Amino acid sequence: MLDKEKRSSKVPAELKYVIIVIVGVAVIWLGIRLVLGVNNPFYVVASESMVPVLKVGDLLIVQHATMGSNSPASFNDLKIGDIIVFRSPGIIEDTGQREVIVHRVADIQTGFHGERIITTKGDANDASIPGVDNPVRVNNYIGKVLYVIPGIGLITKTISPPVNYILIGIILVILFFLLRKRREERKGGR
Repeated sequence: MLDKEKRSSKVPAELKYVIIVIVGVAVIWLGIRLVLGVNNPFYVVASESMVPVLKVGDLLIVQHATMGSNSPASFNDLKIGDIIVFRSPGIIEDTGQREVIVHRVADIQTGFHGERIITTKGDANDASIPGVDNPVRVNNYIGKVLYVIPGIGLITKTISPPVNYILIGIILVILFFLLRKRREERKGGR
């Protein structure tokens, strides 16, 4: 009787692997969030404005400016040549929203009240575009690019809704059938 209870309480190997992967991803995600002090340190390059340095689909890890003035990502510590993520100063006509942009700092000026005003430019662009990538002020600034992981962002675009829901459904169905098959094998082996 005790032997049957031990067998029935075991977690199937397939489920163990799924749990290990889920826990691993969660630990990495939470670790990066804690180290960088933000909810979302990840951005995906969506245009070719920074080619050849950044390509469409590259995953960026960005340190946000909310970490304080001692942070290398602080707006006041930015230098010409840094690659930053910011919201466009003007509203984009197509979407009615402020677009998130990744460009290189091209110029830094000081405004009338001592505020920093940054002009950015995409490496592949001929010039800066007023209202799109300049003027960037502290309230538009999101953060500084720390790391680039080439091509990984394509995976996140591929598994965005509704594809992610379909993949989750397929994985759950496969798990269900694997667990059911294992139960049937155990019943047949008695």
